[in-house]
Amino acid sequence: MTKILVDNMEIDVPPEYTLLQACEEAGVEIPRFCFHERLSVAGNCRMCLIEVKGGPPKPAASCAMAVRDLRPGPNGEPPQVFTNTPMVKKAREGVMEFLLINHPLDCPICDQGGECDLQDQAMGYGIDTSRFHENKRAVEDKYIGPLVKTSMNRCIHCTRCVRFTAEVAGTGDMGAIGRGEDMEITTYLETAMTSELQGNIADLCPVGALLPKPQNFRARPWEMQKTEGIDVMDALGSNIRIDTRGREVMRILPRVNDAVNEEWISDKTRQIVDGLKTQRLDRPYIRENGRLRAASWQEAFAAIAAKMKAASPQKIGAIAGDLASVEEMYALKLLMEKLGSKNIDCRQDGTKLDPKNGRASYLFNSTIAGIDEADCLLIVGSNPRKEAPVLNARIRKRWLKGGFVIGVIGENAELTYDYKYMGAGADTLTSSAVKPPEGVKKPMIIVGQGALAREDGAALLAAAARVAQSASGTEGWNGFNILHTSASRVGGLDIGFVPGEGGLDAAGMAKGEVDVLFNLGADEIDLAPGAFVIYLGTHGDKGAHRADVILPGAAYTEKSGTYVNTEGRVQLSPRAAFPPGDAREDWAILRALSGAIGQTLPFNSLAQLRKALYAAVPQMARLDQIEAGDSGDIAKLAAAGGAPSSAPFRNAIQDFYLTNPIARASAVMAECSALANGRMQQAAE
Repeated sequence: MTKILVDNMEIDVPPEYTLLQACEEAGVEIPRFCFHERLSVAGNCRMCLIEVKGGPPKPAASCAMAVRDLRPGPNGEPPQVFTNTPMVKKAREGVMEFLLINHPLDCPICDQGGECDLQDQAMGYGIDTSRFHENKRAVEDKYIGPLVKTSMNRCIHCTRCVRFTAEVAGTGDMGAIGRGEDMEITTYLETAMTSELQGNIADLCPVGALLPKPQNFRARPWEMQKTEGIDVMDALGSNIRIDTRGREVMRILPRVNDAVNEEWISDKTRQIVDGLKTQRLDRPYIRENGRLRAASWQEAFAAIAAKMKAASPQKIGAIAGDLASVEEMYALKLLMEKLGSKNIDCRQDGTKLDPKNGRASYLFNSTIAGIDEADCLLIVGSNPRKEAPVLNARIRKRWLKGGFVIGVIGENAELTYDYKYMGAGADTLTSSAVKPPEGVKKPMIIVGQGALAREDGAALLAAAARVAQSASGTEGWNGFNILHTSASRVGGLDIGFVPGEGGLDAAGMAKGEVDVLFNLGADEIDLAPGAFVIYLGTHGDKGAHRADVILPGAAYTEKSGTYVNTEGRVQLSPRAAFPPGDAREDWAILRALSGAIGQTLPFNSLAQLRKALYAAVPQMARLDQIEAGDSGDIAKLAAAGGAPSSAPFRNAIQDFYLTNPIARASAVMAECSALANGRMQQAAE
């Protein structure tokens, strides 16, 4: 640690800190536009000027000078910096004056108004007059894709967007052309950006030059109610903020959580907002004579009760979908237990994961933050860029530091980092060629659903466990990781939402081996004709088309629910809005239905349901904590037998933008999907 004086206040900071960071450690706010904690230093806005005693007789850019660069006083006194001297004040006013030379007076019509760094800093550090009277320059707006709107007259050339696409996203979509006052920020030939994280540049932009296009001119920041929630578009459990106006969700933004998503979210997380209100189920429906008709709740429950009375317990089943919360899955499990059925499953894709193998057998055991500590990685049957883009950015972040060897077995996909392609399928995984480099201490293996959601998934899981065992590394390090694609999967496995002894799994129920099937938002599975299907979901998707009775539920923004992410972290997402029409929260529907069929569930409120859940599964009460799995579970997996087939792995997600009912109802996601498919066709040609 190094001792320095900031405005005569003594502090100890690491020598690698920039002076800007050191000043903030002392509680002094330093204005900035180009500097960002997660991007490289550019030093081109000059707004962060301070005075350094003993340094040159001019202001210094605090973002570009490190604490180690300071010189002590003549008698060994700690270095001194000042942030509020007349020199600093005059320098900042001059910089702000320059920044505003060409900036248009768009504040009344700019979507950034009310949360604009330039507005705030002009008020705090600027002056009320300008010595410049020349005409402002004009820059044409650029097309950079369907997610980000440009208004390049406002651009102050901070280059945050350029550095983000080059360093975090890894696609290098953005760049600068021209020099001096002719400099412009754009994509190559003004084409659409290709990154699944591109929407984050709108958050990074300190002015109104880059804005979320789908939310253009829709609301002002002060009109919206802000709710901290959890994302369910993938299994990462990104921390988000849901902004609502009245009953409508207006936008979704990231929240900072260094252990999960840092401060990034994927484009699907951010822009499925329009899908939350399109093609919604807002009343119960009953199928009569092959057609669905609107019905009352009483009619729907009566139709279900009549079918339930005629069905034996062995012919009743339940499948939970990818977006279900733990509470509603637990309520459905309790209902099935009361009915005497063991036919339950939360694995609609058929993945061969089972809680009987131990919790470590289905968790991302190294944790997401643990990627920063790893020194080699093997990816099996997965494309992290499509299955968890924010996790992929974390892998890239570690790769950029160096000393990180990455191997891939599966599809030879375009990731955002260099890797060694080792093979296409199980033959490579079981060969002796798969071994970590010499001297690695913290190796990782990430197994995706592309390897596990097959008939030989159990054998492949065992083979992957053997690879992890052979490269165990440092004591206490568990490098065996499962990357899930479903937000509900780990929670469902934790509460045991899997077939009981002799029960049918999702594939068996889908084939029509049951007479009555509860479908809790499972829209990614094809159900054969025959069974009487009760669909409890939110959108008119595949599940609703197959249903005989539709019970309208609540989307993830419209209910309070618990979700467990791929590393086993329990997170609670509160309600931000209300369901449309007659739709209700899923647990409440199941409670009402249980009374109608004479199998009343033992709770009358969400609090009572959670009390029962916490008593049965205590780890669900430990919010934002990870209940680590037993590394001995990996040894048991490795000892399991089975011969995997030689068929190549196929990644679980082919179209990143259309993976669930909410995304498929979104016009924005449809446009993104069409662009991505067009790029793939061009590349194939």
